[in-house]
Amino acid sequence: MYAAGREALCPSGAASRGLHILRAACAGTGTIERLTSRKNETVRRLRRLGTEKAFRRQEGEYLCDGRKLLREALAHGASLGTVLWTGEPEPGLRAEAQYAVPQELLDYVSPMKHPAELLFTVKMPPPAPGAAGRTLVLETVQDPGNLGTILRTANALGMDTVVLTGDCADLYHPKTVRAAMGALFRQRVLELDRAALPDWLREQGLRLLGAALGPSATDIRDLDLRGCAVAIGSEGQGLSRELLALCDAQLIIPMRPGCESLNAAVAAAIVMWELSRDSIE
Repeated sequence: MYAAGREALCPSGAASRGLHILRAACAGTGTIERLTSRKNETVRRLRRLGTEKAFRRQEGEYLCDGRKLLREALAHGASLGTVLWTGEPEPGLRAEAQYAVPQELLDYVSPMKHPAELLFTVKMPPPAPGAAGRTLVLETVQDPGNLGTILRTANALGMDTVVLTGDCADLYHPKTVRAAMGALFRQRVLELDRAALPDWLREQGLRLLGAALGPSATDIRDLDLRGCAVAIGSEGQGLSRELLALCDAQLIIPMRPGCESLNAAVAAAIVMWELSRDSIE
């Protein structure tokens, strides 16, 4: 069982860069402490990272799960904190601390309904520098699964920047991280107060268009989106009046009569396709 797990995590002849890096990181030997108590300080700390946004921000660290995310983290240079392994842990992985734990203890630490076989923490990176480029603005997208899906789509469609404003779901919520499928390690994301958004847009030379259902909104197919950022609102309420007031114009995604609205992640995907279709190779 241990040999099969080791082979899956560190396969020989792996094609992807992430798998090669993970295989290299698995080289080496060493003894790793085993944790069994829920009262252990490390166990309690990781459980808090999974459940408390304020604690994540205080610690500058967030929780990830599964081998795929671990490969993605290593492939893109993420800084690993603590790793919890079920069964016998792999020696040699470069992290601040590693522990072997029984599955029931990992299940206790993980906030997920169906935990993976390993958990690890990643240090929050500083804001990435650079020009805004193709930009999506999200206001009060509150479902972490939707937020993670949007980030995954943004990375796939070549968005340079995703801006979070208003009361968005936590970027580092475990459900956001899992739904993003590794995009969090690759995608530039900025968190801005709504009041700071106009100055930032001016600095970047971007006009702001808001996706809305109002009568003054223009069919997205009739717009030139070059030099524009597009804002998507919450799942239930759309964009706030305050943010719509900041917009230079409004756009609408045409739908058949009788259809009320689109899921925020679906609407964002359509908008991002229009923003990026001239640049996808």
